[in-house]
Amino acid sequence: MKITISVDTGNGPETVTTNLFTVITWERKYKRRAGDLAAGIGAEDLAFLAYEASKAAGITVPLVFDEYAKKIVTLEVVSSEDQNPTEPAATTAP
Repeated sequence: MKITISVDTGNGPETVTTNLFTVITWERKYKRRAGDLAAGIGAEDLAFLAYEASKAAGITVPLVFDEYAKKIVTLEVVSSEDQNPTEPAATTAP
């Protein structure tokens, strides 16, 4: 699942996008499955995904996640998409 997130930690907004490794890191930390994100995402989940996506994008972030979370001014999902969407099945007209 790709999630594009806009996050501002006080230095102006940055837009980052999650990748598979970001989601795996979230699953490991919170002991949940990626499918759980479809049921709704909490603020801490979104902040953690932004933190990991920022690190992956080469953006300097604090070493400790909580220090990063304390700096967040705004945080929002810009877009999300399934990385492996399924194509609709072909149907025949009656």
